[in-house]
Amino acid sequence: MLSNASEQLQKLIESPVFLACVFSWLCAQFIKTIIKLFSGNVHSLRELFELLLWRTGSMPSSHSAITACLSTSIAFRSGINSDLFILSFVFYLVTIRDAVGVRRANGKQARRLNEIGEIIKEKGLVSDFEKLKEVNGHSPMEAFVGSLLGFFIGIAFSVL
Repeated sequence: MLSNASEQLQKLIESPVFLACVFSWLCAQFIKTIIKLFSGNVHSLRELFELLLWRTGSMPSSHSAITACLSTSIAFRSGINSDLFILSFVFYLVTIRDAVGVRRANGKQARRLNEIGEIIKEKGLVSDFEKLKEVNGHSPMEAFVGSLLGFFIGIAFSVL
Protein backbone atom coordinates (compact mmCIF):
# COMPACT_ATOMS: atom_id res chain seq x y z
CA MET A 1 0.00 0.00 0.00
CA LEU A 2 2.76 2.45 0.94
CA SER A 3 4.81 1.70 -2.18
CA ASN A 4 1.70 2.29 -4.31
CA ALA A 5 1.22 5.69 -2.67
CA SER A 6 4.86 6.63 -3.25
CA GLU A 7 4.58 5.49 -6.88
CA GLN A 8 1.50 7.67 -7.32
CA LEU A 9 3.28 10.63 -5.72
CA GLN A 10 6.26 10.12 -8.03
CA LYS A 11 3.93 10.06 -11.06
CA LEU A 12 2.36 13.31 -9.89
CA ILE A 13 5.73 15.00 -9.43
CA GLU A 14 6.88 13.81 -12.87
CA SER A 15 3.66 14.89 -14.61
CA PRO A 16 4.32 17.57 -17.26
CA VAL A 17 1.03 19.29 -16.37
CA PHE A 18 1.93 19.43 -12.68
CA LEU A 19 5.47 20.61 -13.40
CA ALA A 20 4.22 23.30 -15.78
CA CYS A 21 1.76 24.58 -13.18
CA VAL A 22 4.37 24.69 -10.41
CA PHE A 23 6.83 26.43 -12.73
CA SER A 24 4.25 29.04 -13.80
CA TRP A 25 3.39 29.79 -10.17
CA LEU A 26 7.07 30.09 -9.21
CA CYS A 27 7.80 32.33 -12.22
CA ALA A 28 4.89 34.63 -11.41
CA GLN A 29 5.95 34.90 -7.76
CA PHE A 30 9.58 35.51 -8.80
CA ILE A 31 8.62 38.26 -11.27
CA LYS A 32 6.32 39.82 -8.65
CA THR A 33 9.19 39.83 -6.14
CA ILE A 34 11.65 41.37 -8.61
CA ILE A 35 9.18 44.15 -9.45
CA LYS A 36 8.62 44.88 -5.74
CA LEU A 37 12.38 44.84 -5.08
CA PHE A 38 13.17 47.32 -7.85
CA SER A 39 10.30 49.61 -6.81
CA GLY A 40 11.63 49.70 -3.23
CA ASN A 41 8.61 47.99 -1.70
CA VAL A 42 10.46 45.20 0.12
CA HIS A 43 11.49 46.24 3.61
CA SER A 44 12.66 43.02 5.25
CA LEU A 45 14.00 39.56 4.54
CA ARG A 46 10.73 38.09 5.85
CA GLU A 47 8.74 40.18 3.39
CA LEU A 48 11.04 39.02 0.58
CA PHE A 49 10.37 35.36 1.41
CA GLU A 50 6.63 35.98 1.75
CA LEU A 51 6.62 37.56 -1.71
CA LEU A 52 8.58 34.69 -3.21
CA LEU A 53 6.40 31.98 -1.70
CA TRP A 54 2.95 33.17 -0.90
CA ARG A 55 1.90 36.81 -1.12
CA THR A 56 -1.08 37.54 -3.36
CA GLY A 57 -1.88 40.59 -5.43
CA SER A 58 0.42 42.65 -7.67
CA MET A 59 1.89 42.05 -11.11
CA PRO A 60 1.64 39.39 -12.49
CA SER A 61 -1.22 37.38 -11.06
CA SER A 62 0.04 33.96 -10.01
CA HIS A 63 -3.59 32.74 -9.84
CA SER A 64 -4.02 33.65 -13.49
CA ALA A 65 -0.67 32.14 -14.42
CA ILE A 66 -1.29 28.76 -12.81
CA THR A 67 -4.86 28.35 -14.07
CA ALA A 68 -3.99 29.50 -17.60
CA CYS A 69 -1.05 27.10 -17.58
CA LEU A 70 -3.26 24.24 -16.35
CA SER A 71 -5.84 24.88 -19.03
CA THR A 72 -3.23 25.25 -21.78
CA SER A 73 -1.38 22.08 -20.75
CA ILE A 74 -4.59 20.08 -20.66
CA ALA A 75 -5.63 21.48 -24.06
CA PHE A 76 -2.39 20.17 -25.58
CA ARG A 77 -2.54 16.79 -23.84
CA SER A 78 -6.27 16.03 -23.99
CA GLY A 79 -7.61 18.32 -26.72
CA ILE A 80 -9.97 21.26 -26.49
CA ASN A 81 -12.98 18.99 -26.97
CA SER A 82 -12.22 16.99 -23.82
CA ASP A 83 -14.30 17.29 -20.69
CA LEU A 84 -11.10 17.80 -18.70
CA PHE A 85 -10.14 20.83 -20.78
CA ILE A 86 -13.62 22.32 -20.45
CA LEU A 87 -13.46 21.83 -16.67
CA SER A 88 -10.02 23.46 -16.48
CA PHE A 89 -11.09 26.36 -18.70
CA VAL A 90 -14.20 27.07 -16.61
CA PHE A 91 -12.00 26.87 -13.49
CA TYR A 92 -9.67 29.42 -15.13
CA LEU A 93 -12.58 31.79 -15.88
CA VAL A 94 -13.96 31.54 -12.34
CA THR A 95 -10.50 32.16 -10.88
CA ILE A 96 -9.97 35.26 -13.03
CA ARG A 97 -13.43 36.58 -12.19
CA ASP A 98 -12.75 36.10 -8.50
CA ALA A 99 -9.28 37.70 -8.60
CA VAL A 100 -10.31 40.74 -10.64
CA GLY A 101 -13.83 41.18 -9.30
CA VAL A 102 -14.66 39.80 -5.90
CA ARG A 103 -11.24 39.83 -4.18
CA ARG A 104 -10.37 43.24 -5.59
CA ALA A 105 -13.69 44.73 -4.42
CA ASN A 106 -13.30 43.12 -0.97
CA GLY A 107 -9.83 44.61 -0.64
CA LYS A 108 -11.06 48.09 -1.53
CA GLN A 109 -13.95 47.78 0.93
CA ALA A 110 -11.68 46.57 3.74
CA ARG A 111 -9.24 49.44 3.09
CA ARG A 112 -12.06 52.01 3.31
CA LEU A 113 -13.59 50.40 6.41
CA ASN A 114 -10.15 50.48 8.08
CA GLU A 115 -9.86 54.19 7.29
CA ILE A 116 -13.32 54.83 8.77
CA GLY A 117 -12.48 52.72 11.82
CA GLU A 118 -9.31 54.73 12.46
CA ILE A 119 -11.23 58.01 12.20
CA ILE A 120 -13.88 56.76 14.64
CA LYS A 121 -11.16 55.57 17.03
CA GLU A 122 -9.33 58.94 16.85
CA LYS A 123 -12.58 60.76 17.71
CA GLY A 124 -12.98 58.54 20.77
CA LEU A 125 -16.25 56.96 19.61
CA VAL A 126 -14.80 53.46 20.07
CA SER A 127 -12.03 52.36 22.39
CA ASP A 128 -10.82 49.37 20.43
CA PHE A 129 -10.73 48.96 16.68
CA GLU A 130 -9.33 45.83 15.06
CA LYS A 131 -8.30 46.33 11.45
CA LEU A 132 -9.73 44.09 8.74
CA LYS A 133 -7.36 42.13 6.53
CA GLU A 134 -7.03 43.94 3.21
CA VAL A 135 -7.05 41.19 0.60
CA ASN A 136 -5.20 42.10 -2.57
CA GLY A 137 -7.13 41.32 -5.70
CA HIS A 138 -5.79 41.97 -9.18
CA SER A 139 -6.26 44.62 -11.80
CA PRO A 140 -7.34 43.35 -15.22
CA MET A 141 -3.79 44.00 -16.52
CA GLU A 142 -2.21 41.93 -13.72
CA ALA A 143 -4.58 39.05 -14.54
CA PHE A 144 -3.91 39.42 -18.27
CA VAL A 145 -0.12 39.34 -17.87
CA GLY A 146 -0.38 36.37 -15.50
CA SER A 147 -2.57 34.59 -18.04
CA LEU A 148 -0.06 35.22 -20.83
CA LEU A 149 2.76 33.93 -18.64
CA GLY A 150 0.82 30.77 -17.81
CA PHE A 151 -0.23 30.25 -21.42
CA PHE A 152 3.34 30.41 -22.74
CA ILE A 153 4.72 28.21 -19.97
CA GLY A 154 1.94 25.70 -20.66
CA ILE A 155 2.91 25.66 -24.34
CA ALA A 156 6.60 25.31 -23.50
CA PHE A 157 6.02 22.30 -21.25
CA SER A 158 3.64 20.74 -23.76
CA VAL A 159 5.94 20.83 -26.78
CA LEU A 160 9.10 19.73 -24.96
